[in-house]
Amino acid sequence: MGRYVTISVKVPKETKEELERMGIKPSALLKAAIEEAIRKKYLEEVKKDIERLRDLLLLVPAEDIVKSIREDRESR
Repeated sequence: MGRYVTISVKVPKETKEELERMGIKPSALLKAAIEEAIRKKYLEEVKKDIERLRDLLLLVPAEDIVKSIREDRESR
């Protein structure tokens, strides 16, 4: 297992009581929310990179891209 750190969050007492009443485990909920936020942020960064490189990529002929992909596949 990897190393873990603790992240705490304060919520109103009523919120904690509602979580308990509904059988929702805060740690599982928060882990999922954090992972989803990281995934969304990563995708935003990738989209920005694609937009930034788009004009440059359009200069590369499609044949060169196909050739590169084939060479990569054959080298495996």
